[in-house]
Amino acid sequence: PNPSDAELQAGKAEAQRTAGQAGELANRLAEAESRLVGLQSQVEVKMEDANKARVDLQRAEAAYGQARTAADAAAAEARSAAGRIEAQRHRLDEFAASSYRQGSKLGSITAYAGARDPQEMLERASLLDAISDSQLDVLDDLERARIEKVNKDSLTRAALDEAEAKRRSADEARATAEAAQQTAIQARAQQAAQAQGLQADRDAMQAELDAARSRVTGLQAQRADYQEWQEDKAREEQAAAAAAQPAGNDDDQAGSSAPAVSGDVETVVSRALSQLGMPYAWGGGNSRGPTRGIRDGGVADSYGDYAKTGFDCSGLMIYAFAGAGVSLDHYSGYQAQSGKRVPLSQMRRGDMLFWDDGGAIHHVALYLGNGKMVEAPYSGSRVRVTSVRYGGITPYAVRLL
Repeated sequence: PNPSDAELQAGKAEAQRTAGQAGELANRLAEAESRLVGLQSQVEVKMEDANKARVDLQRAEAAYGQARTAADAAAAEARSAAGRIEAQRHRLDEFAASSYRQGSKLGSITAYAGARDPQEMLERASLLDAISDSQLDVLDDLERARIEKVNKDSLTRAALDEAEAKRRSADEARATAEAAQQTAIQARAQQAAQAQGLQADRDAMQAELDAARSRVTGLQAQRADYQEWQEDKAREEQAAAAAAQPAGNDDDQAGSSAPAVSGDVETVVSRALSQLGMPYAWGGGNSRGPTRGIRDGGVADSYGDYAKTGFDCSGLMIYAFAGAGVSLDHYSGYQAQSGKRVPLSQMRRGDMLFWDDGGAIHHVALYLGNGKMVEAPYSGSRVRVTSVRYGGITPYAVRLL
């Protein structure tokens, strides 16, 4: 049966209406995802601030611990010196008291008992004088040592106070940075939820569009079958009428073809597209394929990236361009410096596109042509093909091939 023109026109109108709604939702989703990427860059900045604050706190705590240990050691040495000084002073006091009671500085009279002659008496007197002077020298030495230890203790405690002040300041900075980080994460989570809702609406509308297009395609295929049947019937009639005549041959003319794209470019594009659906994993990806992500102490950890095998944005570029023998660093900022910069108006298939925030590159994707790109977007997502986002994009593309 041959579908009527009215049936075909009605099907096309339905498909066009549905396509318009799907397109509107797609635009809203692209805008939401653009805002999401902007929020992601803000989150990344806050994460780095928090990481710096944590490192500063660790250093301050280490300095505080060292100062504390030194102060405790100095205090222990000062107490020991003071104890030795007090013992010597006590012995000296006893010696002086005994000498006073005996009316002599040489000490107790018992020190001379048993002397056999005057010469031995003089020798014992000289010995006691030497002992007395020696005790005074020891006392002076210990007093100097005590002063040195007290001074050292005072300096160490000053360093301890300074280290404690730094530790408190670093702790406050860490708390402030982590609070700002959490605020950014919450904003990003809210935006992500909105984007997911738009994605669900768009998918539902896309399903309706596919069904409408399928109906149109079915009607068109039905008409094509009808026309083919008519053509077959006409050929059979012509063959029967001109059975004795040789069949004519028509020369086919080759149509002009578009310029061939570099094989290396197609290798790069093919490798990137081969990873569609692969999980996003911060720090993941190398020249051989997806790898386990790493910890960041923030957003990526909250999504469990360290336990996933996949790519981040720059890791996907490393894998894609490795197929053409091009080696890239695992940092989008360096990748933006790796090739020739061309205006966006001249970008072509296989070029890299970049996004920045205040001059700092934070995302990279591979341009496919026709306004499409392939990317590893952010934690919680997967490698995908999407429309080029122009919000926050750099005014240039980078061409390596």
